[in-house]
Amino acid sequence: MTNSPRPLIAGNWKMNGLGASLAEATALAQALAAEPAAARVALCPPATLIERMSRQLAGSAVEIGGQDCRAEASGAFTGDVSAEMLADAGARLVILGHSERRAGYGETDALVSAKVEAALRAGLEPIVCVGETLAEREAGQAVAVVAAQVAGSLPTAVAGKPFSVAYEPVWCIGSGCIPTIEQIEEVHVAVRAALVARLGEAGKGAAILYGGSVKPANAADIMKVREVGGALVGGASLKAADFLPIVRAV
Repeated sequence: MTNSPRPLIAGNWKMNGLGASLAEATALAQALAAEPAAARVALCPPATLIERMSRQLAGSAVEIGGQDCRAEASGAFTGDVSAEMLADAGARLVILGHSERRAGYGETDALVSAKVEAALRAGLEPIVCVGETLAEREAGQAVAVVAAQVAGSLPTAVAGKPFSVAYEPVWCIGSGCIPTIEQIEEVHVAVRAALVARLGEAGKGAAILYGGSVKPANAADIMKVREVGGALVGGASLKAADFLPIVRAV
């Protein structure tokens, strides 16, 4: 585990979830009320559910986050959502720089850094994603790629603010495959070094989450890895019965 005071287990619902899905969020909150978790727990639903979920789970142990935000606070950006809008809807965190955004929308480190600045401006806690492709790993570039993403995606303004970095090997997301424990540790240790190089003392305490086919069956082993301070969970976060064992694995 990392030296972060409390691990974070965050669920990324991606483009999944309608109003009926709020029942799963309620079931999660009720389970945590009955038996509190050692970790912080967050759900990041689609933007259409943020306000309803935040109202429904108000006062619970579940924090609400967004999945992306625009760097600008407002303007003529049809279809986009600003950090201020997320905060207004009840979000307290926001995922930024996810590989699906980097690959599908051409998001650069510089753009991700600008979005992190926006999140801080709105009082949101950023979860900044980094990770290598299969080609990059096979070329022996995984550590170098991830360290460069950390350096380029984190503005120095995050120093002293709550934030986390999520390492997600792109080749594992949704594939069911997972790196070895040694591979996870190697990259998490490298991320920590990159954080300290970028932010100094402030880089020592931020949680480094692992993401990439996290399941109830493998969560406990992953959480024991050096410098793993939580998880960013995709499909397994959609159902309380799947997500709870991961939360309890800390």
